[in-house]
Amino acid sequence: MSKSQATQSRARPLSPHLTIYRPPITMTTSIIHRITGAALYFGTLLVAWWLIAAATSQEYFDFVNGIYGSWFGRIVLLGYTWALMQHLLGGIRHLIWDTGAGLEKHTASKLAWATVVGAVLLTLLVWVVGYMVRGA
Repeated sequence: MSKSQATQSRARPLSPHLTIYRPPITMTTSIIHRITGAALYFGTLLVAWWLIAAATSQEYFDFVNGIYGSWFGRIVLLGYTWALMQHLLGGIRHLIWDTGAGLEKHTASKLAWATVVGAVLLTLLVWVVGYMVRGA
């Protein structure tokens, strides 16, 4: 083996590398589905904390509501809403796949994109309706 052949074989990646491999949307949404499922555990603790505060006293409820009403609390709640919607739509996508439908590559990609777009739209809808009801 010549020196140039040895250099070429060492410079070539042995498997698809991140710089040349683009993960398909179905893989990305599958990973996001797992992450949002884990994030919902944390968010559910926040909901439980809010319910416990409501059952405890007016002062404690006002304290917790103040945290949730702060800019940081609203960002966390926005993220929780998005995670809930993303995980919900991802679960529906998996239910569709469980029936044997939508498994073709093109259809599966469309469903994956629909979950991403749908989650963003549903999150915006929930927050817009929430602000409309709160302001009324």
